[in-house]
Amino acid sequence: MGQRIDEIMTKNVVTVPINGTVLEAARLMQENAIGDVVAVDGEQLWGLITDRDIVTRVVAEGRPPQETSVAEVSSRNPVTVQPGQDFREAVLLMRSNDIRRLPVVDDGRLVGIVTLGDLAEHKDPNSALGDISAAPPQQ
Repeated sequence: MGQRIDEIMTKNVVTVPINGTVLEAARLMQENAIGDVVAVDGEQLWGLITDRDIVTRVVAEGRPPQETSVAEVSSRNPVTVQPGQDFREAVLLMRSNDIRRLPVVDDGRLVGIVTLGDLAEHKDPNSALGDISAAPPQQ
């Protein structure tokens, strides 16, 4: 068996409540130099909101981000992985679902997130994606 998801995942997941605004989500992305936040309903994973979601579902439609809720524009019911799964399973899920991020869930509880960049950084650090993912964020 190869490397487990819990050895690769980001443990400190940035979350936003589903009743929060898109503006709040965007500010969290900016402050943390990330392209997505996990939408939660209390302690439960609800969905994901990405910078692309904000552009295509809010800005392009002329919706006010300070009034639009995260619940209105998040991608619901994301594909997830468990901490003990092999990283190759995450790669297969990303490929087959054409996604770049997988929330990591243990007994229904959000415990991390693994991204395409995380996988590249750990498995192919000399690749362009691995190198870019390992670099400190630019503000």
